[in-house]
Amino acid sequence: MAGQGRIRCASTRRTAGLGLAVLLLASGCTTAHKPLDPTVDAIQETLDERGDAVVDGDRTRYLKALAPGATALRSQQATEFDNMADIPFRSWEYRIKGVRHKGARAVADTELRYRVDGFDTVPVTAARTLELTERDGRWYVTADEPGTGAPQLLWQQGDVAAVRGSRSLVLGVGHDDKRLRELAAATDRAMPAVTAAWPSKWAGRVVVLVPSSVESMGRLLGAPAAGYRGIAAVTTGETGRKDGATADRVIINPEAYGLLGDFGQGIVLTHETTHVATRADTSAATPMWLSEGFADWVAYRGAGRTAEETAPELRDAVRAGEVPGALPADEDFAFGGDADALARAYEGGWLACVLIADRWGEDELREFYRTVGKAEQREGAVERALGEVLGVTEGAFTALWQGYLRERLG
Repeated sequence: MAGQGRIRCASTRRTAGLGLAVLLLASGCTTAHKPLDPTVDAIQETLDERGDAVVDGDRTRYLKALAPGATALRSQQATEFDNMADIPFRSWEYRIKGVRHKGARAVADTELRYRVDGFDTVPVTAARTLELTERDGRWYVTADEPGTGAPQLLWQQGDVAAVRGSRSLVLGVGHDDKRLRELAAATDRAMPAVTAAWPSKWAGRVVVLVPSSVESMGRLLGAPAAGYRGIAAVTTGETGRKDGATADRVIINPEAYGLLGDFGQGIVLTHETTHVATRADTSAATPMWLSEGFADWVAYRGAGRTAEETAPELRDAVRAGEVPGALPADEDFAFGGDADALARAYEGGWLACVLIADRWGEDELREFYRTVGKAEQREGAVERALGEVLGVTEGAFTALWQGYLRERLG
């Protein structure tokens, strides 16, 4: 923390089950499983060749999918291909969601799905809109843009340098190898603490993205950079998967992270790695106070810091007689608002998890986390888990938490 107050990290969530639009199949005398639009198969063939070229590192074949004479596009796509040359892709494919025709051109709304070898057990997805034109029976790409609302990809921001740790892969733009190696080593050091606190099976590997600035970080997240200026890192991923497969990304804010000392940086990376480890047991039913509080509990577990040192904003509020009336709500964790209120939300969630570990035990805290995450919906999930695992009502737990705040911070 280096005397600068509480370290803030975060996670973003995507809910599982967002399926692709299904192409309608022809009925009657048409052939089964053949799409109504005969151009779809031909366009898919072009995109498949393009994907294979990425995995094979074949620049010539990658550019062959572009329309002849598209000089500006060819230059831009060649630069992007060179930018991602160091990334070890295991797969790269496009799923066509729909094709719209505009005269002689076709516009394909696609989902780009890619995996990094040795790290992603499921694909990372990104919406892409490609324009194509047909020539001599073959379709060529004339434009490749993000889908509506889709964030930017790291290799669109510059040349990506890749540094591999023993259990981490750091991908950075605009940073020297020394800094990236330090990040890989620090991420590797976070692993034992996470595994000790969360012994459940998880991938045990982390991909870290390091953009050049907080503005670039915002573009990777598809959100205004202003909301992330005080946030050292964010973890993105898909919650609610029952198979435990993940393709999370820890995204570093190089400006806020760089202001921290070794201790603070270690806390950040342990916190974010915890989000990766617990992803399979985190769902839409999991409140932010529990997911963020648990990640902080893991990060500060065994750190030797007192509650007063770790929760300075909440300490000041409690000593001023302003004990929160309820556990932090999800909206209390919103970025870009009151920084002190955001810090109190994180601190309150952390102390709720510390309370459970102290009063009921660490195993019960882990079981409580899993039980909440198993719920089909948010409503009633925490209350049922409190009763089943800890044997208390939500009201009784809130009162215990308020008393714990007075005891530890008063």
